[in-house]
Amino acid sequence: MRHAIRCLLLLLLLAGTGFGQAALAAGGSTLKDINYTTLPGGSVQLHLNFSGAVPQPRIFTTDNPARIALDFANTDTTAQRHTDIGQGATSGVSAVSAGGRTRVIVELMRQASYQSAIEGDSLVLTVAAGSAPQTASAPAPAQRSVTTAAIIDPSKRLPVTAEGGISVTNIDFRRGANGQGRVLISFSGPGADAQMHTIGDKVEVSIPNASVPSNLAQRLDTLDFATPVQSIATRAGASGGVQMTIITKGVVDPSAYQDGNEYVVEVAAKKSDTTAGGGKLALDQTPVYTGKRATFNFQDIPVRSVLQLIADTSGLNIVASDSVTGSITLRLVNVPWDQALDVILRSKGLDKRRDGNVIWIAPQQELSKYEEDLATARMKAEDNAPLITTYIPISYGKATDIAKLLTTGSMQSNGGGAAAGGAGVARGFLSARGSVSYDERTNTLLLNDTAEKTEQIRKLVAVLDRPVQQVLIESRIVIASDSFTRALGVQWGAYAQRINPSGQVIQTGGGAGGTTLGWNTPGSTTSSSGSNGVSTNPGLVVNLPAASSNSPAGALGFAILGKNYALDLELSASQTEGNSEIVASPRVITANQQEAVIRQGQEIGYVTYQGGAGSSSSTGTASVQFKDAVLQLKVLPTITADNRVYLAITVNKDSLASYLQTPQGQVPNINTQSVNTNVLVDNGQTVVLGGIYEVDKTNSVTKVPGLGDIPIVGTLFRSTNRNNSKAELLIFVTPRILNDSLQ
Repeated sequence: MRHAIRCLLLLLLLAGTGFGQAALAAGGSTLKDINYTTLPGGSVQLHLNFSGAVPQPRIFTTDNPARIALDFANTDTTAQRHTDIGQGATSGVSAVSAGGRTRVIVELMRQASYQSAIEGDSLVLTVAAGSAPQTASAPAPAQRSVTTAAIIDPSKRLPVTAEGGISVTNIDFRRGANGQGRVLISFSGPGADAQMHTIGDKVEVSIPNASVPSNLAQRLDTLDFATPVQSIATRAGASGGVQMTIITKGVVDPSAYQDGNEYVVEVAAKKSDTTAGGGKLALDQTPVYTGKRATFNFQDIPVRSVLQLIADTSGLNIVASDSVTGSITLRLVNVPWDQALDVILRSKGLDKRRDGNVIWIAPQQELSKYEEDLATARMKAEDNAPLITTYIPISYGKATDIAKLLTTGSMQSNGGGAAAGGAGVARGFLSARGSVSYDERTNTLLLNDTAEKTEQIRKLVAVLDRPVQQVLIESRIVIASDSFTRALGVQWGAYAQRINPSGQVIQTGGGAGGTTLGWNTPGSTTSSSGSNGVSTNPGLVVNLPAASSNSPAGALGFAILGKNYALDLELSASQTEGNSEIVASPRVITANQQEAVIRQGQEIGYVTYQGGAGSSSSTGTASVQFKDAVLQLKVLPTITADNRVYLAITVNKDSLASYLQTPQGQVPNINTQSVNTNVLVDNGQTVVLGGIYEVDKTNSVTKVPGLGDIPIVGTLFRSTNRNNSKAELLIFVTPRILNDSLQ
């Protein structure tokens, strides 16, 4: 590519030298240098010195920006490209030669008059000091400096048609990819003389040689497009023509260009100037133009001359192919030079390639053919390159896996060399003739390919054959439980009897066969009768002791005994409190994207019987089976690019609850607590995977109906039992990258 550019530069230099010699042979002259002197009153006198007779100049001026332009036909220049002056109204002077013509531009700080005269071999141009600028009532916002690379030549000015000859056919508004507002004005034919200028927060567009129909002379509200453009108002001018006012918001950077029958005004939020970059854009990426802004206004100017002006503005070297020909008419106002270059290239079917500060411009077909030829030559050179054998030892991976990756990593892989399918058919990362094998014993790749491919595969293996990062996963399982039980009960019995004189016995007390408190043997459930047939063991009236798996924690009893009566009372109470906490902390280390399992616990064996009558132990066939009651951590970590850990994790905490009696034997019941989830965690961060909170409350009352509901007295006819239990399960996980310093 660089060799081709050097050749093109040499050809252009030779062509330019020949052109210059031909021009001079035809009687052309050369502008040798430009100097100036300062006159009293602020005037500046410029001396344009030629090598021969002074050519007849064509002089014209522009108001915005203020410039004096002198065109010399059939003239070359060796003068300095730009000279700063900064005196009076004169800012500087520039000399540019293109297409056998030399243009001298006198840059003014304000409008000023001038006089010209020929003195020998010099053209003397006297520029007056001009009038000082008046102070505006309201200062306009700061505008970006505009570098004028071309001045309107009156002989090339776009023709002004008669009133009514050109009309506005459509006004459209669009939002650009970067948030800029674009106003598109379509005309009925070419030749519209549109001018744009900024006043405060307004962008004014005047088209003096066009008309607008009544249906388009209206105000458009563009707030909903979220651009700096707020509204667009179009109206017919008071003295003819079309006037358009674009209301903007904030500090904006307007630009405009005309392409055939369409005039486009683009208003973007102002950004800081940056040097235009030369990076290559993706196919789906919108270009961002950052070059110095310039104004181009020409009719029927050679394309090569426009490229020379862009080269002067950008400061880059532009090489144009010999096939770049033709002329172009363009009007670009306050446009970045790189955008202007793209517009010109698109309109003429050209394209560019940039290498450093050199831009090569040629027709698209020519560039495509050149790049296609380069690719074909490179493929032929690869097909004819000698094969070399290389041995690449693998340290951390497996040679078998890397060999498989090199040969099957491409979805378009197609084996075979020249005999199998022609040149250029590659197999994975190998060339068409390359091959790879491996030695498992030494974990070495055996590569046979060209030197270029071998070096590429060496770099690829160096990237892949790295130590795998490791992760320490710490888990903590916390099971906390709290239980509370309270029971209150009562037992009492009353006995009384009386024997009438007639021998009749009146007796009260509990039912026969019941237990007694004071006068009966503890635990006895029998009753006895006296000689007169009266029971001496009347039993209990209320038997509601405190419920407990064991004996009540405390009991209080008293008895009242008399000759003919007995009263026994016992109050019992029980309260149980319990707190327990189980902490299990499994931890495991594993490599990135490698599953790890750690478990600890027991296998519970049990015997079952199969076959035989009733499957009893005497007739059935016994078999031993096992159930796991283990603490297990299973995890698959993945380290992300931002140094976090993605975990696919399963945690189990099982324990033996009890045995279930079945006809085939005892079967264990297992308490299972587990969580299975995926979570993204920072390195070293602790996260709660899940939790289960259980609360069990039970209140029970046993009482004698009716009597147990009586206030205060009802206490003697009921027993109460209250049971509260709480259990909580929490699972914590903390991943730590152990070798995060490895790259």
